[in-house]
Amino acid sequence: MKLAHKLLFVLCPMLVLGFIYYSSGKLHLHVWGQKPHKGVKPTVKVSKVTSVSVKTTVTKEPVVEGPVSVGRIVGSVFDKQGFLLNLDTKLPAELVYKYGNLSEGACKPGYAAAKMSAIYPKFSKPASMFLDRNFKRLAKVTNYLPPFGFKTQERIIDVILTATKNYGLGPDLDSLNCKRCIIVGNGGILSNKSLGSRIDEYDVVIRLNEAPVSGYSRDVGTKTTLRITYPEGAIQKPERYEKDSLFVFSAFKPLDFKWLRQVVFKEKLQGTEGFWKSVAHFVPRQPSEIRILNPYFIQEAAFQFIGLPQNNGLMGKGNIPTLGTVAITMALHNCDEVAVAGFGYDMNTPHAPLHYYETVKMSAIKESWTHNISKEKEFLRKLVKANIITDLTNGI
Repeated sequence: MKLAHKLLFVLCPMLVLGFIYYSSGKLHLHVWGQKPHKGVKPTVKVSKVTSVSVKTTVTKEPVVEGPVSVGRIVGSVFDKQGFLLNLDTKLPAELVYKYGNLSEGACKPGYAAAKMSAIYPKFSKPASMFLDRNFKRLAKVTNYLPPFGFKTQERIIDVILTATKNYGLGPDLDSLNCKRCIIVGNGGILSNKSLGSRIDEYDVVIRLNEAPVSGYSRDVGTKTTLRITYPEGAIQKPERYEKDSLFVFSAFKPLDFKWLRQVVFKEKLQGTEGFWKSVAHFVPRQPSEIRILNPYFIQEAAFQFIGLPQNNGLMGKGNIPTLGTVAITMALHNCDEVAVAGFGYDMNTPHAPLHYYETVKMSAIKESWTHNISKEKEFLRKLVKANIITDLTNGI
């Protein structure tokens, strides 16, 4: 009996230890090493997407949506141009507080650039409106031919800038802590809107090509800070130029710089071969009132913002943005608040007037060789939806 007691005394602890060991192993396998049921894969669910981060939770339960890879998460945040798909992204808290403390209607310093950076993280604000004597340091445009840069034209640009001597908007505007700019497009949508007085309230009023003011001031205003144009688009009748506005030259081909030099130095135009239509022979502006637009804005609008074909950096079919979009791009870098009026091509109304000042119909824009209006409109709609620019005529 004593022997049996001794055997039980030895065997019981062994049985208990074995049971514990066996149970703990099963428990371990059940909690940490359990294989998912057949057909069910670990899945990553996106719970919230912000401008700077993607919050995720990991689950092993079956999910209707199916597995989501990292690539799918990234692809769902940005479009192929680098813009956030969610254009309702809020500004950083410090900027919300800053702008919230301003009096109603006050200009918001840095607002356009801050909003642009929120939906397009690659945006970099520093980019001067016009070329100055240090233009050769602009690495992004040095190796591109016009219109995307100034390669081969350095010498003639040097000559022109030596004569113009001024490279800003002027002392009064350059000294403003906050600038409100409006780009007035040429669209027929401006007609009968009576926006003239509202347009004139902006600090900087930008007009394009030969769009007239006289006779249309009720709808388009009377103020012109600068007029951006190129040889074929410039006003040809000297009496139609406004007083006290800057003549801003945008080059689309090397020949354009030769034309500008003749304009600056009041030389007789030596032939018009190479231009696609007639050009102005005289511009009633002093050299100090003439500027050269930074070609970076054409390059950035075309290749980065809109996504037009690069064509090895050369002008080609469908890869040139309209001058209006180039002007908006310039304003995003140099203005604190940006508005537009007279923008928007409605292809569903082919017989509507293309411009507010002439009878050319909307259908004419379809024949454009250089522009891609539909892709350009996609970009502009992003700016409007994200409240980066204000569209006074609601045409975009």
